[in-house]
Amino acid sequence: MRRFMIMALITLTAAPGFAQAIGFGAGVRMGYRTEVAQLDNGVFEIVSYGTSAPVSYWCGAGDFAIRGLRTKGNQRIYVWKAYGPSVSKPGKKGVQFSLTAPEGADTSESYSITVKRVGENMSAGTAQSYCFDNIMDLGFR
Repeated sequence: MRRFMIMALITLTAAPGFAQAIGFGAGVRMGYRTEVAQLDNGVFEIVSYGTSAPVSYWCGAGDFAIRGLRTKGNQRIYVWKAYGPSVSKPGKKGVQFSLTAPEGADTSESYSITVKRVGENMSAGTAQSYCFDNIMDLGFR
């Protein structure tokens, strides 16, 4: 019985480290790789690598707005130009965002996270929270 208790203790102690070593677990880390390019008139473009999921673009926009532009978490971020060819990275796809609403666009709040509709918006804090969401990739690296 003593041998069993020692083995159980060793297993419980080593399992979390082993899980992280082989690439899965519950560690908080940036889930998406994005690049930001500042354009004219307060518009910035997000280019995502490894995925074209809308959450990756919102993650990049929210993180840049809060950490790069020093905005508050309740600041709205708007899709300025929908998902399409990048201006800053030829040959890549990107989304342009702004902290001001595009003129003439429908900016009503919705539950959608699309980046294919100009005027779509959410708070910077909500957008940045997608950076810590490992549901899309299940944490496998």
